[in-house]
Amino acid sequence: MGILSGNPNDEPLHYGEVFGIWTNLATNNGLIAAYQTFFNHTGDQDLQKLIEEFIYSMKDENKQLEKILKVNGVGLPPAPPERPEARLEDIPPGARFYDPEISASLSMNVAAGLVACSKAMGMSIREDIGLMYGQFHLNKAQLGAKLLRLNKSKGWLVPPPLHVDFPDK
Repeated sequence: MGILSGNPNDEPLHYGEVFGIWTNLATNNGLIAAYQTFFNHTGDQDLQKLIEEFIYSMKDENKQLEKILKVNGVGLPPAPPERPEARLEDIPPGARFYDPEISASLSMNVAAGLVACSKAMGMSIREDIGLMYGQFHLNKAQLGAKLLRLNKSKGWLVPPPLHVDFPDK
């Protein structure tokens, strides 16, 4: 039996897996703080619910990521403190993020998260790590689909130029 056979949990992580997990955790920590701030700036109830789903999803991911790092003796990245709740009315209009801006930021982060999960799946040699990132990918894709529907329904989606003229054959 080799070192990479048997129970995946008993196999060592390679440096790419460690870096990917650590970076994922650090990124989630920063995004959770940002999304808590976005929540305070959001006036749209549907967007608020979706932001809460994003935060919950990242906190759930973090539990899994922290456990893996701790079991493997890797220090955790720093996390900013939880953001306090604020009333939208107390934020001056010129200092606010607006709902379409928040939604666009969430959309960009979902796209980047999908790519990061795909990369982590592709470089993982431990099956459990690859499967974990597959689950993260699926969750992000589902949140992204909800966000796309919200963007379309609210008129916040700014599409690229649409190809509507087809050349004659």
